[in-house]
Amino acid sequence: MPNHYKERWEGPIRGLRLPLAAWNSLHKEGITTIDQLTAVADRLERLPGIGLTMARIIRQELARLAATE
Repeated sequence: MPNHYKERWEGPIRGLRLPLAAWNSLHKEGITTIDQLTAVADRLERLPGIGLTMARIIRQELARLAATE
């Protein structure tokens, strides 16, 4: 039986509901998976192009995703 939980978290971040500016910034940083995004979640506002508001939006979306599990 496939492990959909693992696939979801290790998979691409394209399922997240994020503003285009967030997508562009994450793409430029090479962040393409949920695992990568989760690993930098505590320092998102330090990434180029992501300020405090955008970091909050991304963290909220990660929390929403986690709550569906």
